[in-house]
Amino acid sequence: MKRYVYIITACILCLSSCKGFLEENPKDAINENQIAGNLKELYMHSVATLYNNIGGYNDSEGIQGTGRGIYDLNTFTTDEAIMPTRGADWYDGGFWQGLYLHDWGTNNNSILATWEYLYKSVMLCNESARRIKDYATEHSDDDAQPLMSEVRALRALFYYHLMDLFGRVPLIRETEVEKSVKEQAERSEIFWFIVNELQESLPYLADERSNIPGEYYGRITRHVAYFLLAKLALNAEVYTDDVWTDNLRPNGADIEFTIDGTRTNAWEATIYYCDKIAEAGYNLEPDYRTNFAVFNESSVENIFVIPMDKTLYTNQFIYLFRSRHYNHAKAYGLGGENGASATLDVLETFGYGTENEDPRFDFCYFDDDLTDLDGNPIMLDDGKTRLVYEPWKVELDVSGKPYEKTAGARMKKYEVDPTGFKDGKLIDNDIVLYRYADVLLMKCEAKVRNGENGDRELNLVRSRVNAPARSATLENILDERMLELAWEGWRRQDMIRFGVYTEAYSSRPQLENEETGFTTVFPIPEKIIQMNNWLLQNSGYKK
Repeated sequence: MKRYVYIITACILCLSSCKGFLEENPKDAINENQIAGNLKELYMHSVATLYNNIGGYNDSEGIQGTGRGIYDLNTFTTDEAIMPTRGADWYDGGFWQGLYLHDWGTNNNSILATWEYLYKSVMLCNESARRIKDYATEHSDDDAQPLMSEVRALRALFYYHLMDLFGRVPLIRETEVEKSVKEQAERSEIFWFIVNELQESLPYLADERSNIPGEYYGRITRHVAYFLLAKLALNAEVYTDDVWTDNLRPNGADIEFTIDGTRTNAWEATIYYCDKIAEAGYNLEPDYRTNFAVFNESSVENIFVIPMDKTLYTNQFIYLFRSRHYNHAKAYGLGGENGASATLDVLETFGYGTENEDPRFDFCYFDDDLTDLDGNPIMLDDGKTRLVYEPWKVELDVSGKPYEKTAGARMKKYEVDPTGFKDGKLIDNDIVLYRYADVLLMKCEAKVRNGENGDRELNLVRSRVNAPARSATLENILDERMLELAWEGWRRQDMIRFGVYTEAYSSRPQLENEETGFTTVFPIPEKIIQMNNWLLQNSGYKK
């Protein structure tokens, strides 16, 4: 799908001084009557433009692909990934160590930038909704409902991340924000708002595959909404808990969803939405790696992706770039920053180096001796010594150690695009956001939590890679989510849902008072609170 860019003056969400931001009238703006003469033009300028915010180019922008934003907050705060300090590299004022230790404070610029990005996206959706509503009033013979529903679903997606990351946030549904910014909605209110928006939008969303090039490529379709609703229902115990620091949660069996007039609990709702995706024909790819290939648009497993085309789009994908050793990347004709690595917890969960090593380790990580794309050994700068990654040597700070530059297994999940631009940050591999393997694991977990047997779903995922069958216990399901979904940005959410996010793990002691669960949400950025004193800081955080 082409990315149409329409410049509008948008609020960067200081949330207190937004009045009039949409009243500005820059001379280079396009008159609304000029851009909305028919439904096609209305879509181009009021819906397509919003998808510019799903991917990103700058730090803290986009759902995935860039650094210091949603993905990093969900990944480097967990037992899945670590960014070791390597001498002068990767300290960055203590940012990466702070993420891993959950010691990020209330003045973290990347948390602030993520808040601003998400609210900017919400406000752009609100403005598009207003435009579509005005168009529908003036063109009563045209059916603008599908466009309005797509915008509502997109806004729900951005609110989903706000709720997940920050808990209690302002719920702004209109372009006029002066009153609504004073009202910080409870997390449960945001949750039910998102669920309602998606449920009401479903009948009008296209019943098309979003991962295949064409009219609906990269767009919110019905299957994408089903996935998001399943994810919401699976995490309902967390998202309907307005006091997350008392170690008491609602019971998913008692959380009531209404679906097509039928009442279900959270687990039954999860299963229902997972089944709707299965009915649409999604399935596991026979080869795990197909989902992450350079040209992965043919995947029957991928549900929602960020379209990537190095000659058309500016969306960046930095994860491979920042993980590979400089010489490793150079051997591919690309760039590298020698950073992100697997943790010791990952190695243990994968059974790394044992006879029971999970087959997916080799799909997801580079380890030990390395070769270029032609099979030739990759050497260090002296030209004589082979570059060898040392997975078990990883720790939070490896500065001054013999393995300072080589500690840690590195990200491998996406096939190398040797024709990538900008050191390999502009590539043709679409970034995978949602896929069917996760649907099976969500259904498996929901069944187990609902007192049913989830072995079938768990072992469908495992058998695809020839891993031996396991019983679907909650412990095995959490491990399986790491094995199957490594590097895909789900680990923080999973650990919170399973109640282990605030526990100590390799190189990470538990913070003082962290047993209360206060770090399961990030702080409201202090600069935002200073600009809007109606906002209350999340419990447990101090200036």
